[in-house]
Amino acid sequence: MRQRLDIADVEAKTKIRAKYLRALENEEFSMLPGPTFVKTFLRTYAEALGLDPHVLVEEYRANYEGGEEPETLTPLGPPGSARERRRVGGGARRIAPVVAVGLGLLAVLIALLVVGLLSGDGDGQGESQQASETETQPRRERTERERPPPRPRRVVLRIAPVTETYVCVDTGPGTETRFEGIIDAPRTFRGKRLRVNLGNTSVEVRRNGRPFEIEPTTEPVGFAFTPRSSRPLPVGERPCA
Repeated sequence: MRQRLDIADVEAKTKIRAKYLRALENEEFSMLPGPTFVKTFLRTYAEALGLDPHVLVEEYRANYEGGEEPETLTPLGPPGSARERRRVGGGARRIAPVVAVGLGLLAVLIALLVVGLLSGDGDGQGESQQASETETQPRRERTERERPPPRPRRVVLRIAPVTETYVCVDTGPGTETRFEGIIDAPRTFRGKRLRVNLGNTSVEVRRNGRPFEIEPTTEPVGFAFTPRSSRPLPVGERPCA
């Protein structure tokens, strides 16, 4: 509070998760994985605030560990007197080399676990999710390639004149004329069926986004379009003819 820091600032500075920092503040040490982690986090937290970590760790040991050494070995059977426990503790410092190697490996494992807690538990989930997405991506791409595109249900006809062109559009025999006039700019028409009468072939036509080829001629031309097909229209079937 004197340094005007909040939990989020300390979390970013120390890489210790916020819930563990709150547990240290409230002396709820049971929320942490064990005494080794408590002392490690106390040191890191104290150094981040510019405090003496040795004083805090010793105070924790005196109040919550009873001043006993964390690596004391106890014999099997009923507990003995304090003097016997001290003798056993003294003998534990002269353990066999094999046991010492085992304790060294245990310390390495604890250190690795501390590093994992400091870095947070979100990285493993992110890597797992990324690996899962990497595995499913080829399968999804194959499915998208194998799935046929949806069939169009309407005709979207775009007529872009190169020069001024007469255009007449309806939706079939006996239907109302949708458009009739001379255009000099692109126009778009939509419908389930469309019939078009063009005064000349100096136009660019696209049906549902794809180019529609028209053979050049000096005569008017007409076409009937559906979502799946097209056909030329004789003069007698053209709209406005």
